[in-house]
Amino acid sequence: MGFDEEWSGLRAAAAEHGSTGMRLNGLPEEGPAPGYGPGGTSTLASTASEKNAAAGVIENELLTSTKRAGNHADESNGSAVTAFSGWATAAALKKVQTTWDGQVKTLLGRLGRERDGLRSTATTLRGADIGSRDGIDVIRLPSAIDGYR
Repeated sequence: MGFDEEWSGLRAAAAEHGSTGMRLNGLPEEGPAPGYGPGGTSTLASTASEKNAAAGVIENELLTSTKRAGNHADESNGSAVTAFSGWATAAALKKVQTTWDGQVKTLLGRLGRERDGLRSTATTLRGADIGSRDGIDVIRLPSAIDGYR
């Protein structure tokens, strides 16, 4: 069956159905999807300790290994440039080395930004929570529980 035939069949079936409204299959008729609150998931899926652990892996393993691999390639390529001195291959290898060094530098920068972002996320989320609480406090009535904050 070609596209035109299939498309005609789908259009005819839609016309028979008579509704142009959107329909979601598989969700309950009323209420939110199981496991979700009104605004999404009911719990935050990560913790500050998990973020700090991931930042530690980036700093202690990924950054170190990436630097080591970049230096190893520099040494190996430098030997090849020397061996092919005077040939067009040496100039091409130098160009490859320049490109490689730029890519390693970009990757190291990206890893550093990811590490820093993971470490600052807990502070950012806490600030957002405090801001939300302060916004809600402005509109709610005082309570006897307020003295226990």
